[in-house]
Amino acid sequence: MTPFNFQRYFAQAFTFVFYILAASILVSTIAVAFQQISNGEEITQVIIKVINGSVISIAVFELAMVIGQEYGQEADHDVIIMLRRTLPRFIGTVCVALSLEGLIMVIKYSQLDLAGNLYYPVAILVSAALLLMALGVFLKLAPPHVDNHKICND
Repeated sequence: MTPFNFQRYFAQAFTFVFYILAASILVSTIAVAFQQISNGEEITQVIIKVINGSVISIAVFELAMVIGQEYGQEADHDVIIMLRRTLPRFIGTVCVALSLEGLIMVIKYSQLDLAGNLYYPVAILVSAALLLMALGVFLKLAPPHVDNHKICND
């Protein structure tokens, strides 16, 4: 009889919750878009809101994938190897989401002649760049793999 594995069952539960959240965000984004179009809202603003909701949904979906793959399986539990596999995917998705949000805000503020508010999207874009650089530094400094047999034999 195998022992009860809390990690696997919690990972499956969290994965399921995040899949449901991603689907809910996507469905609500589409429903709100149809409602706004039927109310006569400008199509450009509706498209921007759909892009925002879709990117958030993708980030939540990616988080569910990472949790399901990394924590829901019986695998080697070397933290460095797990981080080197999961962080680039998740941080890449977050950087794409931040970049899109910043670019959408730049377009929105320039259309509305709110040039004084461009500090916010610039800060978002700079934070995405810093996050990407931090990921690069982590990947450069983290060891590519840890060989437990070599450590034990030394």
